[in-house]
Parts: sequence; structure tokens; C-alpha cells
Amino acid sequence: MKRRNEVVEQSIDALSILGDIESRTQFGGYALAIERVVFAYIDDDTLYLRASEALRLYAVQRPLEPLVYRKRGIPVTLSYFKVDQHLWQDRGQLIRLSASSLQAAQAEAAAKNVSLRLKDLPNLSLRMELMLHKAGISSVQSLQEMGSRQSWLKLRSVNKHVGLKTQLALEGAISGHHQAALPAEVKEALSSWYQERLRR
Repeated sequence: MKRRNEVVEQSIDALSILGDIESRTQFGGYALAIERVVFAYIDDDTLYLRASEALRLYAVQRPLEPLVYRKRGIPVTLSYFKVDQHLWQDRGQLIRLSASSLQAAQAEAAAKNVSLRLKDLPNLSLRMELMLHKAGISSVQSLQEMGSRQSWLKLRSVNKHVGLKTQLALEGAISGHHQAALPAEVKEALSSWYQERLRR
């Protein structure tokens, strides 16, 4: 895993007024997110903001470079735009545009969650969706808000046979990963928590 670099630190520091920013490695760069909603991306030591209406209006006056990602050697233009030196120096404008990017990302995530069913998430089947409903978890949003541990405890109250595999499946569903692709440290932490629950 890549170590957090200076641009990640600088970006988190500059935009910390927006909330608790997390960074994670993604596609060879770093995604910046607040409450799992990605609104910015760092590629090749350059910060890019997600497209938003405010960013489009700003780009009319000062054109911004789009982020071009190479997929199997083919260039793919993404809806993220480069924060140039001029914008870095105008901290107020940078924060306003970043807030707009975050709002656009949050609106898209909320719209997706409305139409997304639990069974549409990674690792979750129709059977698991029905079991979650029985445990009182009936939407993607309620699963995300509750988190994998509380959700597992609720499932356990209606089905004594759910085990660590279910715990990992829930964590992956919430974070958007297949359970096999969860980071080792996340698996270890959940495994320790699970073993502790069994001893109680």
C-alpha cells in the first residue's frame, strides 16, 4: 500500500473545514472522501475535484484540465478537474469549489441509495436481504448508518448461525468491496471483535 504523500496531507489540511476527510488508495492514486463519499482524487501528486455546477461555472473563466486515466492503455477522461496553482493560492475559492464537489457527490450517492436495494450491494444475496429485513434493516442507508458490527448483532438476534463470513460480507457490502478484497487489517479487526463476541 502506498504511504500517504505530501499532496494528500496538504489537501486534507486545506479542506479540513468540510469535515473529517479520509484518504484511501484507488487506481494508483488516492481518493478523498467524507463519510465514504468521494469528492476529490489525487493522481501523480495533483489534486482533482469532482465535477459540480460551481466548478463548471468557474471553468468558464479559467479552463481546468480534466483527469485522464489510462485503462488498459486507453485514455479515459473522468469527471474530475485539476486544481491548478492559481486555485491553490485562492484558498477561499478552493474551499467553495470543494464544498460544491462534495455536495454533488453526496446528492448522487443519495439518489443511488434510494434506488439501490440491499441485495444489489457486494456480497449480499436476496436471502441475506430478507434476513436483514427481518432484523429491522430495510435499506442501504440504514445498513451504512448502523455499520457492519451493529448490523451483525441484529442479524445474530434473528439467526444464531450467522458467523464471521457474514460479518465480513456486511463490511464489504458497506465499503463496496468483495469480502475477499477487504484489507488484511480490517479482516483482523473484525475477526478479533467476532471472537470476543463468541466468548461473551
